[in-house]
Amino acid sequence: MGSRIPHLYAIIDAAQMGAKSPLLVAETLLLAGVRLIQYRDKTGTSRRLYDVSQEIAGQARRWNALFIVNDRADIARSSGAHGVHLGQEDLPVEMARRVLRDGQQIGISTHTLAQVSQAESSSADYVAFGPIFATRSKDRPDPVVGLDGLRQARALTRKPLVAIGGITLTNAPAVIEAGADSVAVIHDLLAAEDIGARAREFLRLLGE
Repeated sequence: MGSRIPHLYAIIDAAQMGAKSPLLVAETLLLAGVRLIQYRDKTGTSRRLYDVSQEIAGQARRWNALFIVNDRADIARSSGAHGVHLGQEDLPVEMARRVLRDGQQIGISTHTLAQVSQAESSSADYVAFGPIFATRSKDRPDPVVGLDGLRQARALTRKPLVAIGGITLTNAPAVIEAGADSVAVIHDLLAAEDIGARAREFLRLLGE
């Protein structure tokens, strides 16, 4: 991913999809201009995760976009994704690196400044930090870090910094101003009546 990362990091979370098809949502986002998508499915079977990831990976390649699988380095490797996003309870970064193919990317979630510092010293390609604001995407979210916490995290890493947690059209500009290179958005995209239109609003707002 290098030092440049798209300003909008769209996350398709199976838990928030309702009756929507993740494949149709991915296609909608790509058509709207989104160039970085993650697929997250915390409760589905490995086969389900693989099948959906393989399809979205193919869609992303056609649009010259990046596709990241949440948690599972093995699925990221086998599905043809561009990389994996790891949580603090997943495989350590360096172990996941051994699973992936050469050139695949690794992102790591962090929730404290100590975790940011640890991520900076790892081979992770980007660091996600949050929740910046209160979030609906997790049953037991970590404590809110706020914009001040984000500014402190920015000072600790030279890697691309992705802000996550409660980010909306309203607060996204302040998050970028506080030092984030990208904003990860789940609910404010998936809950929109027109996901494509909402994605385009984000892209215009963020200058993509």
